[in-house]
Amino acid sequence: MFIQTEATPNPATLKFLPGKVVMESGTAEFRDVDSAAVSPLAARLFDIPGVTGVFFGYDFVTVTKDGPEWQHLKPAILGTIMEHFMSGAKVMGSVAAPDETDADGEFFDAGDETIVATIKELLETRVRPAVAQDGGDITFRGFKNGKVYLNMKGACSGCPSSTATLKHGVQNLLRHFVPEVQEVEAV
Repeated sequence: MFIQTEATPNPATLKFLPGKVVMESGTAEFRDVDSAAVSPLAARLFDIPGVTGVFFGYDFVTVTKDGPEWQHLKPAILGTIMEHFMSGAKVMGSVAAPDETDADGEFFDAGDETIVATIKELLETRVRPAVAQDGGDITFRGFKNGKVYLNMKGACSGCPSSTATLKHGVQNLLRHFVPEVQEVEAV
């Protein structure tokens, strides 16, 4: 099994591509050992000293570190991912992924349903594919008084360039297609 690695705009995060589907649908983000308990792979990655975050996308795993340099962590991470996929074990346990988008966490006025639908479509078709290439994800959280609230995940969470991505990329795109959008903010 050959696992490719790619740098992300976040120097504390690397993207690992195992050449297999990681998450059939949705994404999953783990920011600590306790949340990783629902995923055998995430739990094993958190056993590696220095790993502080794990994110699963459709065909990739991003790992965030704190402290040790990548040349010291990368072999252990590669070995853990390879062993997991070679064993045939599931990526997630029987519990659903914690980050599957749930409409209950969203907020917007009922009169803004058409605007929100357009925002979500733009995010889904134009923004999320680009952000996934960088090892992350971005999801809609809410719309209120002209402000769009988005959730940054994976490599995008805590990335130094995520503010520029939000303000210059996503905000400009949404303003262009949805004149009601005045500002975009990460939550």
